[in-house]
Amino acid sequence: MRKATISRKTAETEITVGIDLDGSGSFSNETGVGFFDHMLDQLSRHSLIDLKVRAKGDLHIDDHHTVEDCGIALGQALAKALGDKKGIRRYGHFALAMDDAQVACALDLSGRPYLVWNLDFPTAKIGAFDTELVREFFQALSTHGGITLHVDRVHGINSHHIAEAAFKAVAKALRMAVEPDPRAEGVLPSTKGAL
Repeated sequence: MRKATISRKTAETEITVGIDLDGSGSFSNETGVGFFDHMLDQLSRHSLIDLKVRAKGDLHIDDHHTVEDCGIALGQALAKALGDKKGIRRYGHFALAMDDAQVACALDLSGRPYLVWNLDFPTAKIGAFDTELVREFFQALSTHGGITLHVDRVHGINSHHIAEAAFKAVAKALRMAVEPDPRAEGVLPSTKGAL
């Protein structure tokens, strides 16, 4: 069963994340940050990973701790659900177009976290949401999920479209990477013998 639940509690946030890698993309995300919930919904729907996030954070300060800690918990849940990673495809890539925006993602579930981030926004905010938190989320996801993650903006002029294209591109690449490889059932996708 490729499922996991992670609970994380600090002085700043209290978060529970549940995932099912073999789901249908059903989602139920409540973080108190509306735009972020919308992005998590996209991540779930387009990866076909069932995702349930419940977060209570110090939103009276700002959204930073909540968004970052959700990335930490989701990365931990992903790593736990993947287990020994035998039989998965491991790599994923996708170039996603959304109106004016195109964002490309390539990732490796290598166990070696590394983020390459070539994605800037024309505005500092999307509604009340700080656009810099998009990178914070993916940095936390990469670090705690053990993901080598490259995200590149090809072009785009609308910050909402750019952010949403990034979440969707990562989702589609993640879907590819976590899927079982029918030609390598039970085989670790590495010559090292470990991931």
